[in-house]
Amino acid sequence: MLKPEVRELVDISQSQAARASRADMMLERARWAAEVFHRYDRELTLKIADAVARVAHEKAGFYADWAVRETGFGVAEHKKIKNEMTSIPFVDGYRERDFVSPRILEKKKIIEIPRPAGVVFGLIPSTNPIATVNFKTLLALLTRNAIILSPHPAARECCIDAARTLAAAAEEAGAPEAAIQIVEEPTIPLIEEFMGSPKLGVILATGGTAMVRAAYSSSSPAIGVGPGNAPVFVDESADIRKAASRIVDSKSFDNSVLCTSESVLLTTDAVEPKLSRELSRAGAYICKPEEVVALRRYLFHERGFNVEAVGRDASWICSQIGIRAPAKTRILVAPIDAIGVEEPLSREKLCPVLAYYTAAGRAQAISQSRAVLRLAGAGHSAAIHARDEATILAFSETVEAYRVVVNAPTSQGAAGFATHLAPTFTVGTGFFGRSSIGENINPEHLLHWTRIAYNADADEPMGNYAGLSLSQEGPLPEAPADGVPGSTRVENTSEIDDELRNELRRLIVEELRAALRK
Repeated sequence: MLKPEVRELVDISQSQAARASRADMMLERARWAAEVFHRYDRELTLKIADAVARVAHEKAGFYADWAVRETGFGVAEHKKIKNEMTSIPFVDGYRERDFVSPRILEKKKIIEIPRPAGVVFGLIPSTNPIATVNFKTLLALLTRNAIILSPHPAARECCIDAARTLAAAAEEAGAPEAAIQIVEEPTIPLIEEFMGSPKLGVILATGGTAMVRAAYSSSSPAIGVGPGNAPVFVDESADIRKAASRIVDSKSFDNSVLCTSESVLLTTDAVEPKLSRELSRAGAYICKPEEVVALRRYLFHERGFNVEAVGRDASWICSQIGIRAPAKTRILVAPIDAIGVEEPLSREKLCPVLAYYTAAGRAQAISQSRAVLRLAGAGHSAAIHARDEATILAFSETVEAYRVVVNAPTSQGAAGFATHLAPTFTVGTGFFGRSSIGENINPEHLLHWTRIAYNADADEPMGNYAGLSLSQEGPLPEAPADGVPGSTRVENTSEIDDELRNELRRLIVEELRAALRK
């Protein structure tokens, strides 16, 4: 009879083995799919991406409704728009970019060969589940990568169904089987098993800070994003009516669950009276001092932000704290006197609540905009409404953000849907935000390039590569039982597993010795 501590170690070991087996099976299938996929030519690759984009567009409303029902976050009508934007328009936006064919740079005597990451592990947040499933899947397909999606438990059912729908469309169009997979029972230990596997090419981490940090510390290559907390400065040179309208439209979009949404509105004494009037006209409710106190107390507690408010509309929030705002209120505006740790309302709020700070002048407003991002959201996004170019440059040079949106709704603009930035649902926060990438994540980030470089000496001729192709038109034979041809099979053995096994063996041996002495 095993002692309780030995039995517990046995159970832990068996549980870890089961997780490792599940993860390894999916990773091995994905690795084979990636090996097949990277032989495809550009025409077939685009055909597959187009087929997936079409079904994603057709199902945009269906999955928007499902996501809102399952998670309780956001507005179905707005989620439908996001789901549509991450389908056909997304593929069309990259149609002229070639992520498949070798590039011949004759003047530099260099040939560049695209090398896909292989297997992509995509973490899916609960706030934008289907749009992120669409986005990350199409990123992978356009670059001939296989992808394993890991949904947030709060959005598990809609994500599983969406992933299956996209996978069926991809395979019908010619994609290798298992190019799109999803973890149907996500748990933190299972996700860690995936993220620590040497069979992964890269992790695309979208989610909370803890999950992104876990991705970076997993030992696998990772592309992660940090939290947003976008300051938006309305300067005296702005068209105040347009600025107010755009800010309210943006902040109310999908009840502000996008991390690119405006978080703190800043202006000057000279502008505040008119801006406040225009905000009210556009559907904002300016909270009274006692209502700001109640709002602060409700949204923030000792453990952090009140997650019950995430993605809720303004009327619902008012009902929770007794604010009597007009029925058609779209956002709540909370005037504050300070920016910093002592004022929690100057942090990110994934709901239609906008902090409102009035500065003595332009210089102070710009300085305080920088302070907003230094408090939270460094490297993410900022916005300015102005016509004076010198002010726009001064603001952009001061704030520690890699996206500065000018005279546009920030939630869509920073994500590339109301500007000409790369359209994305994964925003790199760069050096400021402790991220590896400062750009909007796009297909280029799932590729590296092998460069064949000839001797630069003019006397050494470059070969003629015109007409040569590395691609094949269709699927390769099915994967053999022992794994991927030409690839080294790497077992996922960690120091922690070895230590557990050794300790288990030691306890069992000691118990057997004790039994033999009797």
